[in-house]
Amino acid sequence: MNNAVRHQIKARRVQFDFDDTPLHWLRDDPFSTHIINGIHLLLPEGELWFCRVYNQALPLIKDDQLRADVEGFIRQEAVHSRAHSKAQMYLERHGLRVAPFLNKVEWLFGTALADAPFGLTLLQRKPLKKNWLVLRVGIIAAIEHFTGVLGQWAMDNESWEQNGDATMVDLFKWHLAEEVEHRTVAYDLFEHLCKTQLGFYVSRQALMALVFPLFIYFIAEGGRSLAGQDPDKETRKLARKLLPQLLIQLQQVGQKTQNVPTFSFLFNATLRWVSPRFHPINEGDTQQALDYLARSPAAQAAAVL
Repeated sequence: MNNAVRHQIKARRVQFDFDDTPLHWLRDDPFSTHIINGIHLLLPEGELWFCRVYNQALPLIKDDQLRADVEGFIRQEAVHSRAHSKAQMYLERHGLRVAPFLNKVEWLFGTALADAPFGLTLLQRKPLKKNWLVLRVGIIAAIEHFTGVLGQWAMDNESWEQNGDATMVDLFKWHLAEEVEHRTVAYDLFEHLCKTQLGFYVSRQALMALVFPLFIYFIAEGGRSLAGQDPDKETRKLARKLLPQLLIQLQQVGQKTQNVPTFSFLFNATLRWVSPRFHPINEGDTQQALDYLARSPAAQAAAVL
């Protein structure tokens, strides 16, 4: 486990009011708006799944500091889930149906990655039960690599404040700042539970080969499902684009506006994961994240409650 940074991870009980937030909360950029809004559909169920898996892993942790970090991680992820669930209601108020895509997400986390995936109770027998749990901890570590690097991207980003609705910008930047804050926890937990360093390295590469395409697919598909319901006829054409076309547009729009990370940014982040010397401590700036949290309107309001 990496001990370069010791920081107490705590949940901030934030609240957001989206009553005045427009559908296209990034001004004149419906593409970026829908791609980012798709995260509201993916995260609530996904982050509650993180919590369920980590609660099962807690008894296996032998390091007191790591256990405290994991407990802080769980509390933060639970608040993230609630905040993005409220954002789903914002989408519905703008006339967008979220249930069809949510059904796909619930299938992923509630069936394919369940304690007994697809009803296979065999994986609940010893020692397969522990192996399946550790495997899912590894999946979370791979996902958290992306949330961590996206968090640092958001900390460095200036276009959102210039072009975006203040409330929605604060939701994403508060959330992503906390992803930077706890970016090492998932990786450290997976390493802690693996029996050997070789097994840890091979497993994390195999899991990233699974997670990266799924992550890209669900982000793109979430954005496409929302764009297809947009009141603007031109924006609805995004729903008819194939995944490669959406990724090309992501690259182009990201380079032009800085409102979304480019596909090349995400791909290069994946390549860094491959290195045997990789550790997420090097993927972000904790102090920069804490500085944002100190000035975040929602986090400031939560601190006085």
